[in-house]
Amino acid sequence: MILCLLGGPGLQGFQTYANGELKDAGAFRSEAAPFIERFTVDRGALTRKYPIEMSAVRRQRMNEFYNEWLRSVAGMDFEHLTQAGRIDYLLFKNYLDRQNRQLDLQAKALEEAKSLLPFAAGIVTLDENCRQMEPVDGAQAAKSLDEIKKQIAAVRKDVEASLKTNPPKSTIGLRAALAATGLKSTLKHWFDFYNGYDPLFTWWAAEPYKATDAALEDYAKFLRETVAGEKRSAKESIAGNPIGRDGLMSELAGEMIPYTPEELIALAHKEFAWCENEMKRASRELGYGDEWMKALEHVKTLHVPPGKQPDLIRQLALEAESYLDEHDLVTIPKLARESWRMEMMSPERQLVNPFFTGGEVISVSFPVGAMTEEQKLMSLRGNNIHFSRATVFHELIPGHHLQLFMNERYRPYRRVFGTPFSIEGWALYWELLLWDMGFPKTPENRIGMLFWRMHRCARIIFSLNFHLEKMTAQECVDFLVNRVGHERDNAEGEVRRSFNGSYPPLYQAAYLLGGMQIYSLRRELVGQGKMTDRQFHDAILRENSIPIEMLRAALTNQTLSKDFISNWRFADR
Repeated sequence: MILCLLGGPGLQGFQTYANGELKDAGAFRSEAAPFIERFTVDRGALTRKYPIEMSAVRRQRMNEFYNEWLRSVAGMDFEHLTQAGRIDYLLFKNYLDRQNRQLDLQAKALEEAKSLLPFAAGIVTLDENCRQMEPVDGAQAAKSLDEIKKQIAAVRKDVEASLKTNPPKSTIGLRAALAATGLKSTLKHWFDFYNGYDPLFTWWAAEPYKATDAALEDYAKFLRETVAGEKRSAKESIAGNPIGRDGLMSELAGEMIPYTPEELIALAHKEFAWCENEMKRASRELGYGDEWMKALEHVKTLHVPPGKQPDLIRQLALEAESYLDEHDLVTIPKLARESWRMEMMSPERQLVNPFFTGGEVISVSFPVGAMTEEQKLMSLRGNNIHFSRATVFHELIPGHHLQLFMNERYRPYRRVFGTPFSIEGWALYWELLLWDMGFPKTPENRIGMLFWRMHRCARIIFSLNFHLEKMTAQECVDFLVNRVGHERDNAEGEVRRSFNGSYPPLYQAAYLLGGMQIYSLRRELVGQGKMTDRQFHDAILRENSIPIEMLRAALTNQTLSKDFISNWRFADR
């Protein structure tokens, strides 16, 4: 009745819609869903209250919080849960264990850099007292700032003296530089809270704060450039903070990947060799023999003129949708087809994202007038027709846009368990499947798809080796240029994006590895006639973004125990 008064379809119309594509969306919840939802909002409240990651108070409080929830999870009657409830139980416990491990690893990493940051505790204490609304004394605040400035000067003098005889490791220097930059922001938050609102505080602390802030900025720069050895130029250089083998093993356990980093690197090299052989085959068809880099250079010249890229993207998106419909591969809700949008990426973002990014909005890289001639040519070549053809369906439908559309409607409470092995793995999986189905019709098409597949192999190789401290950032760039065929600016953007802190350590490896997991699961279910392609893909989209081993447990109705341990060797043939 209310719907009718509002001009809506009325109850009958509502029922008609509810009996359509999303009629059962509300049923996709388990007994654990309310607890996970409560945990998520409680965690958000605590992380906002205690935002300083290097704070011992924060670590202790978050550890208490996770352990409280671990005890609650342990108290659930696992044997009487539904299959979805058991999966949520295991996801929840795995997540909490992972968070505790991360707190320990974070504390260890900060301890290694502690000698370079003797002033950190003083800054953290000032900010925590402020957040606890403790009264502030202006004169004492000025004294504290002066002491922090003296500590910065003293430690810098000590580090400079040690550079020739016993220099700190460059990775620890970079870790300390990042921490110092964070402490600078923390100190600013503390100062801005009182400045101007407490006249006596401002009278005492304004000048000491300026001097301490400048000392912090200069010290962070010294750590970055001199201790970490970062070379500065007109363009921002590439830096990163490797997490080491223990960190990688913790992350892999959290993602339910029962492989070592070394095993995954070996797997990536094997896939890379397959790609090279396929590249040679396509190259021979184009008349370049086995010199596939020359064939790749030819494909890079096949780009649309400036201004025509949006038309190409739309055409490629519609081509992909038609192909999915023709082969009955996945359900595409009408609103999902209608609601995706396009925007052009700024020149600044293209320094970090030289290719497309996607979801509901596909953000398109292409040259703009403000770029140099060299940058324009690199962008044209790196976003050519055949590279783009292998990218658009990854970003839109059936890739990120369709997946995120469904994630918002099915089991959204599982977002806290979100993993790039599902998000990026799903989109990459379609590249593997469509290759098998003959979607690339010409050698140029195949080279476009193979370039990205090699790129994802390379991501595993260079990102894991970087975190194992076996490759430097510059060696990662050179690998992309010399072995994959990237334009150098695009390779630098790719490596900068990988290690600038905006992505978790396993993110770049997750594309191909997640795709291979789903590909293996399809072979198990569709390949053995247990599901059709459409049933398989629709079922995945209704489970939200979770570790693929738990997705497998859901789709196969696997018998699960309370003490489940990840053991799926998805790459074993």
